Amino acid sequence: MFDKLDHIVHRVQEIQELLSDPAIVTDQKRFRELGKELRTLEPIVEAYRKYKKVKGDFEGSKELLASASDPEMKAMAQEEYDALRVEIAELEEELKLLLVPQDPNDSKNFMMEIRAGTGGEEAALFAADLYRMYTRFAERKGWRVDLMDWNETGKGGFKEVVFSVSGEGAYGLMKFESGVHRVQRVPQTEAQGRVHTSAASVVVLPEVEDVEVEINPADLQIDTYRSGGKGGQNVNKVETAVRITHKPTGIVVACQQERSQFQNRDRAMRMLRAKLYEIKMNEQNASIAAQRKSMIKSGDRSDKIRTYNFPQNRVTDHRIGLTLYNLSAIIDGDLDELIEQLRLADRAEKLQAEV
Repeated sequence: MFDKLDHIVHRVQEIQELLSDPAIVTDQKRFRELGKELRTLEPIVEAYRKYKKVKGDFEGSKELLASASDPEMKAMAQEEYDALRVEIAELEEELKLLLVPQDPNDSKNFMMEIRAGTGGEEAALFAADLYRMYTRFAERKGWRVDLMDWNETGKGGFKEVVFSVSGEGAYGLMKFESGVHRVQRVPQTEAQGRVHTSAASVVVLPEVEDVEVEINPADLQIDTYRSGGKGGQNVNKVETAVRITHKPTGIVVACQQERSQFQNRDRAMRMLRAKLYEIKMNEQNASIAAQRKSMIKSGDRSDKIRTYNFPQNRVTDHRIGLTLYNLSAIIDGDLDELIEQLRLADRAEKLQAEV
């Protein structure tokens, strides 16, 4: 571990020198990449420096304890020795966690798809509730939300809704939301007051650059149509909405939010790249998944990950066995505790895998 930490210290010094090189400064892409790497490594170096200082203090207290003859001095030395030993152990654990490989996508923006599942109109209403929950959470974080595509029902629900979210570290916080979300409550459409169970699926995709996914224009079928429901007065008069079909995979993406066909096409292409990137990553991770299926990382769309029980004001995340009795706050966008517990579980799992 310490050889690795020494290497990181050397790498940070190397990056700092590179960032002052005029040739690097003029290469904006390389400059951004190095800056990003530096921001990732600096917390590790800072923690390592703190560890070495405490380690030095510990060795000093050890020598003092061995040489002290006065009982009072020996007791003080023993107290300091014990406290520093505990602190060293805590700092070692912190360093181990910091050395766990980071997901390179964590700093990216993301796109989210929410689709109503079993449960008819109630499932569509639940999909709308999830959309509001995530957009309110994004607002709390100061992130930007852009609606891309939607299919509304007559009672205010969504058969499906697609939107993008832009913000520092957005994907890293929200990537654990992929999967099937289940709701248990009395539907607005139920006259007899019986509790029903419905579901909606959530997919979270990191936004990727052109260079990460190659798309052959000949593989695309692009259709235009008139938007509906949102977007301004000309929304039903001009064919600004765009639907793109990727022929080799059969993936279909659409965007109808913007007023111009060009903007909608650009947004739809972003979604297509994200979906193709997901397929690419799944193929690369297939061998790893065969060896060790991760409860937290899988993001399998068929996995039932969470239940929202309205009569009991309860939310249960089935992957980590966490139950919270504050559903009303969570559905209003207060997801911090849930997300933090999922991140801690993921880090613990990665650390165990490293060991």
